[in-house]
Amino acid sequence: MDVPETRFARSGDYHIAYQVSGSGPMDLVLCGSWQSNVEGRWEVPLMARFLRRLGSFCRVITFDKRGVGLSDPVPLQSLPSLEDWMDDVRAVLDDVGSTRAAIYGAVDGGVMAMLFAATYPERTAALILEHCYAKVEQAEDYPFGVPEPLLEHAPELVRRLWINGHMLSLVAPSKAGDDVLRQEFARYCRSCASPGAAAAMVEMLRHVDIRYVLPSIRVPTLVMHERDANFYKIELGRYLAENIPDARFVELEGSDVAWFGDQEALAAEIEEFLTGVRPAPVHDRVLATVMFTDIVESTRLAAEWGDARWRDFLERHRELSRRQLGIHRGREVQMLGDGFFATFDGPARAIRCASAIQEGSRSLGIDVRSGLHTGECELMGDDVGGIAVHIGARVVSLAEPGEVLVSSTVKDLVVGSGLAFVDRGQHALKGVPGEWRLFAVTN
Repeated sequence: MDVPETRFARSGDYHIAYQVSGSGPMDLVLCGSWQSNVEGRWEVPLMARFLRRLGSFCRVITFDKRGVGLSDPVPLQSLPSLEDWMDDVRAVLDDVGSTRAAIYGAVDGGVMAMLFAATYPERTAALILEHCYAKVEQAEDYPFGVPEPLLEHAPELVRRLWINGHMLSLVAPSKAGDDVLRQEFARYCRSCASPGAAAAMVEMLRHVDIRYVLPSIRVPTLVMHERDANFYKIELGRYLAENIPDARFVELEGSDVAWFGDQEALAAEIEEFLTGVRPAPVHDRVLATVMFTDIVESTRLAAEWGDARWRDFLERHRELSRRQLGIHRGREVQMLGDGFFATFDGPARAIRCASAIQEGSRSLGIDVRSGLHTGECELMGDDVGGIAVHIGARVVSLAEPGEVLVSSTVKDLVVGSGLAFVDRGQHALKGVPGEWRLFAVTN
């Protein structure tokens, strides 16, 4: 088949390169890692063959997320956040006219795929994960992660392998001695990102932790992982399957990732899984960021200002808040006294909205406190419920005047967004089990 046309979708201010190939009845979106160039893949025969195989039963949509491949570059000092990359998926789907697709996340692209599936279940027909993880770094409760000393050297290792063309030894150890393939893959890597960009993205992804998102994924899910994987161990894949509701786990032979391993076995698993997908259920639970705002000392101000002035102020404050909700894609759930309860499909947008409301309110002569948390929410008509809502409400009650206070869940999800925080320590939240570490936004 001919190489498909490269098109560009707009995601905010960025142009996102994508291609559409194949003619199957279902859309399949490939969320790749930072090794991505939609045109360069066709110049590596093994990769082109895999795309053609997927295209035999799906309409395949591939794209380069911002900062990678043919999409607009980004400064190394301000790499995109996971939320930004998730926006890129949605922008491509919108541009190609796809309302619902199967999402295939490979290696580092799995994080983006999982977040999209949890946040937009109505647009996700199924989720396929291959050689993926929810967290990279080893921890006491996550012993099979990559040890910290190894991760500290990973950026420099990637930079060196990128330059000399030996990245193949990481993604396809069994083929590391194939000089022709190594040269093909070296050219492909150079077309994806510079050595510095590759190293910066490895450092960023080291800090990702979306383990708490896994129970929120409510779409049919297939998890595949290579048995002898030498960096992202198979236990990382098993962890995903054990913590995503009703996920199916398939252990693949060998150590080479999708493009370079047993392509037919992998494609056959995907084809069987997708052709048996059940009709999508009505989704009443989604991953969302909840935001609560509260005017500081509102009772005292109302008494001092009098009813008429207070009503005028409240109207101006609500107009300001709703304008910012519109700008940052927030959804107003309800007014709570003089504050707002709203939800967002991305935590960075929620933080920036809260900060903008805080700044605007200060110009009106008052201080606003905000509390944010990301978690699984229950949709009840126009209302939203669930433990995530209770946590958000408790967080705002602990915020200082003029402060945007967030849970550690929110902080972990905005890695790479450029947002900065200061640790406010561990707190017991009334009615919520356990201790919760909270962070104040500093910019």
